[in-house]
Amino acid sequence: MKKVRWGVLSTAKIGLTQVIPAIERAENAELAAIGSRSDKVHAIAEEHGISTAYESYEALLADSEIDAVYIPLPNHLHKEWTMKAAAAGKHVLCEKPAALTAAEAEEMVGFCRSRNVKFVEAFMYQLHPQHSRVKEIMASGEIGDIRLIQSSHSFYMADRDTNIRMDKKMGGGSLYDLGCYSIQLSRHLTDAEPVEVQAFAEMDKTDGVDLTAHGWLRFENGIRALFDCSFDMVPRNEYEVIGTQGSIRVPHAFRPDLVGGVGTIIVKAGDVQRIEEVYGDSYRLEVENFSSAVLEDREPWISGDSTIRNMRVLDACYESISSGQRVQLYAEGSDVK
Repeated sequence: MKKVRWGVLSTAKIGLTQVIPAIERAENAELAAIGSRSDKVHAIAEEHGISTAYESYEALLADSEIDAVYIPLPNHLHKEWTMKAAAAGKHVLCEKPAALTAAEAEEMVGFCRSRNVKFVEAFMYQLHPQHSRVKEIMASGEIGDIRLIQSSHSFYMADRDTNIRMDKKMGGGSLYDLGCYSIQLSRHLTDAEPVEVQAFAEMDKTDGVDLTAHGWLRFENGIRALFDCSFDMVPRNEYEVIGTQGSIRVPHAFRPDLVGGVGTIIVKAGDVQRIEEVYGDSYRLEVENFSSAVLEDREPWISGDSTIRNMRVLDACYESISSGQRVQLYAEGSDVK
């Protein structure tokens, strides 16, 4: 089997602990190199069994043997290095959020298309089969007409003095880090776009980032979505779909890998409740799906247009927080594509 040769830009923890092992588990991918801005990269490469290490991102991108790169850099660097990677002819898997604004995302997506390279925002959670099963149950009518989606994503941040998530200039804040998942989830489950948004946040007085945010989305099809995200709460990554006749609860929505990859779906219709369990290796599925998109020249699981639309909702949330008002994203009756 032909394999995509991957390079990783930076020695970020998520790359070392999640994505690099997933590349090694994938059937259609192999890890070719890792790049950093420090000579420490050599020791890290040796520790993780990576054959080639570069002391600059530019050197890695100049390697003609690398087909695709994974970018887990801080949020404010996503645009710069995505475009540099695309200019070098590398396909790009970029950590979420893809950018800091929808305008940045449009520029990134457009540039990647002009260079004929694949680009995808790394919402690996969506590939876990529990979510396609939830959509099947929603479509079956078992819980009636869908009225509301509630989603929560949080953890308690103890290392606030050193964590880049607390740096506003680097794209810090709970909305960028966690809320983006809930927004993407509601769009994915409904196959629709919110037409109106309102959001609230509790801001850190020193760093100016949102420690906790709450949001409300109205979809034109009648469904509403509520979400909360926080650096100030116990770890949660869950959602519930509520219908006129029942509900579906998913307690390990975004990180089922933390519980052995098992997704749990709790369905309650009337007085009857059942529990379904679905296994999936989210990070491996992410690597394999992207690698297949490269090898087969097809669209990855999340399109560039979808990434831009997700960023528009994030933009609207920040606008609403600033203004204290609801923000309309699309005109009533518009054909959102």
